[in-house]
Amino acid sequence: MTDDGSVGDPSEGVTGLSPADHGWPILESKTEYETGWYAGGYDLVELPDGRTKRYYWAELPPAVVIVAVVEDPASLGLVDAVGGGEPTGPSVVMVEQYRPTIERLCYELPAGIVEDGEDYAETGARELEEEVGLVPERVELLEEFWCSTGVLRHPRGIVWAEGFSRGERKLDGSEFLNVVTVPVGEALDLARTKPANDATIEGLLLARADGYL
Repeated sequence: MTDDGSVGDPSEGVTGLSPADHGWPILESKTEYETGWYAGGYDLVELPDGRTKRYYWAELPPAVVIVAVVEDPASLGLVDAVGGGEPTGPSVVMVEQYRPTIERLCYELPAGIVEDGEDYAETGARELEEEVGLVPERVELLEEFWCSTGVLRHPRGIVWAEGFSRGERKLDGSEFLNVVTVPVGEALDLARTKPANDATIEGLLLARADGYL
């Protein structure tokens, strides 16, 4: 067995084999650990040339990312703009939070885990009220996709929310978030500023591609 878990001599592999012509049978699937947040393990897979290889994965529950633009932030109680001062004009709602994984403060779109029985739109509405204190009138799914498919089993949905009224923030016990706004025309530049966040960039680009930004 090689360091990557494959069995057989790679020099014996046949070139030119198409992945579309192979069934990719899983010979063994093992969960090696569970954290309560995600599980990790591997699948032992038969390759097109007859060798086998362990493909390691981490499995996370589905998550949703919310793109919300408010026309008049101050009227909804959103009084903190990125960089200080009062927000004016159409603005994207973001949260500022510390990410211990990368040891950085980040500006991100609101997001959260899909709970049992919810769809992406329902989760988006719930999370927006819990994290930001806004209740949307309408939530629309823009896109659903798999994240980091080389190692993760983690579906993500991007939703667009609009038509807001004030609700009640209900942060989880470990959530410490500042709600901020950024003018629509500056949101993508901010999202691309280090430390950049994949979900925030994806959400803004998809909303712009669909004509919302």
